[in-house]
Amino acid sequence: MSKKNDEQLSKEQELMENEAVNEEVQEQEAGEAPAEPTAEQKLEAELADMKDKYLRLMAEYDNYRKRTAKQLLDNTQTAKCNTISDILPVFDNFERAAGAESTDETYKSGVQMIFNQFSDMLTKLGVEIIDPTGQEFDPEIANAVNRIEDPELGENIVAQTFQKGYKMGDKVIRYAMVVVANA
Repeated sequence: MSKKNDEQLSKEQELMENEAVNEEVQEQEAGEAPAEPTAEQKLEAELADMKDKYLRLMAEYDNYRKRTAKQLLDNTQTAKCNTISDILPVFDNFERAAGAESTDETYKSGVQMIFNQFSDMLTKLGVEIIDPTGQEFDPEIANAVNRIEDPELGENIVAQTFQKGYKMGDKVIRYAMVVVANA
């Protein structure tokens, strides 16, 4: 009989365990909160959160560093362009002086040497001359100050350049002043 009683008791225990599991499943389905997470689970969640914050901070810092480097480069380029823009009238005067007639050859050669040195310095800084004479008028690099009719030139062609323009890279420092034919 004891064997029968043991079997019956184990069946009753099994039924009670099944009922407890069923009740737990029903409670979870009913929307009740599951058991509280363990300390290890809490630490893992905190570690994952810290890793996410760290990665976001690193990405933000990298973006800041790139943005600052670009801004510094832009500021340097702007300062160069502003300085060169202030120097260009002096360069124009040297160009006029080098082209002027003079009886003193040593004076003329000295002015030409200074002009060449000035021109080389601007070239070294990346400054390009804009002289659109004979080309189609482009308002991105030149300002039209006059218009003439000339049957020998095509339509919208630059007939004459009053003042050369200058650019550094893609940025125009000074627009050329031109006369446009048949516009």
